[in-house]
Amino acid sequence: MKEIYQKLLSDIPDYKEFLTVDEMNESSKILAMKYPECVSLFEIGKSRNDEPLYCLKIGNGSHVGLMFGCPHPNEPIGTMMLEYLSIKLAENKELRESLDYTWYIVKVWDNDGYRLNENWIKGPYTLYNYSRNFFRPAGYNQVDWTFPVDYKELHFHNSIPETEAMMELINKIKPEFIYSLHNAGFGGVYWYITSKTPELYAEMREAANKQNIPLNLGEPEAPFCIQWAPAVYANLGIQEEYDYLEKYGVKDVAKYMICGTCSAEYAKDLCDAFTLLTELPYFYDKRIDDMSDAKILRKDAVLASLDWDEKASKFIMDTLDSTKEYTRKDNPFIQALKAFSGEETKMSNDTTRKMVEVNPDYLRIASVAEEFDNLYVTKFYKLLSYGMLIRAHEYELDKMIESNESNQEKKTALEKAIDIATKEHKKLADYLENAIDYEVIPIRKLISIQLESGLLVAEYLKQK
Repeated sequence: MKEIYQKLLSDIPDYKEFLTVDEMNESSKILAMKYPECVSLFEIGKSRNDEPLYCLKIGNGSHVGLMFGCPHPNEPIGTMMLEYLSIKLAENKELRESLDYTWYIVKVWDNDGYRLNENWIKGPYTLYNYSRNFFRPAGYNQVDWTFPVDYKELHFHNSIPETEAMMELINKIKPEFIYSLHNAGFGGVYWYITSKTPELYAEMREAANKQNIPLNLGEPEAPFCIQWAPAVYANLGIQEEYDYLEKYGVKDVAKYMICGTCSAEYAKDLCDAFTLLTELPYFYDKRIDDMSDAKILRKDAVLASLDWDEKASKFIMDTLDSTKEYTRKDNPFIQALKAFSGEETKMSNDTTRKMVEVNPDYLRIASVAEEFDNLYVTKFYKLLSYGMLIRAHEYELDKMIESNESNQEKKTALEKAIDIATKEHKKLADYLENAIDYEVIPIRKLISIQLESGLLVAEYLKQK
């Protein structure tokens, strides 16, 4: 790697917290004012709450790159990478010329959703605080999963405003390289890429190794992921999920799929763009990359996870059902919970059950990493839904206060649901705090892995 890139990586500050939307917007405005010769700031559109979506344009290289943070609003690691990189690009002409890209940078794509996560982004970074203040929208409200698509019986053309804004930008600039800055909550490092690039796999894994952060070698995040190498997967569009469900006997697949496809698929079809995703965790446990044998079949670990998930989902849906006459259809937390714990999730779990019964790879002994993923990490992700279950009812109480609504029966029902959800959330949080020997990863290390992976791909694409 070039010396100038090595210095870029070594100079990453030791950030102690993430920035708010307002802090990032203000930083971008100052950067454009300070470096008008190479930086401009413009709106690409508005959010659903009518907030401006800002994009920085930096440099004037012969290649075109697009980078965006918070395609999911609970994933701010990429926003900090973009905050750091945008400043360095503006300050350093030699860096801009060495990269030879014109960069388009959207620090926060989902402004509205990110604001609903701002109660945890300043810490403390614990499983309890993260989950208690967490928000992630339902798929049909996710900015990176409402791109239009026509595939078999699936026809989706109901893009939300943030997606339309990004589509227009992609249509205009036709990027060669897209860096979609996601991150996971728990686990290890892994990557999604548009096409096989075996020349880069070892270097990408070394970027994680240098920071002493393990690879994610447990279960993939979806059973239809295509693995090209350890911790390296093919990018996913909605088509892969459709084919998987169809293969394992789901009838009328399209009726369950109420979202669209993603930016990677859209830009690949439009201009043959290459998209990289570098998935990083906030928390990790050393078991996540332990490939030694566990004492359970992989199939049994998966089935145990599904059984537990269905009981937890039933608790969530029963609690929502108990207050349904008092809640709004536009409550974002309820929309998300129904997507993550309702009929669609049950259908997905049933499909996975069928798959593990016929797929011979699930008849072997699980690795410790796979066992850990199934028995603990899945519970961590359900903990996030428990947090949103509390917030769904707090949201309704807040609306009552805002409108001066006086309805004691409604207030009592909402408070009862909050009490029930709070107890279950705390019980599961306490269990996980004891069962998982986790560490909180310094933000600086996460930025380093994400930035180095991006530099490797940006350089690789210039050689093609």
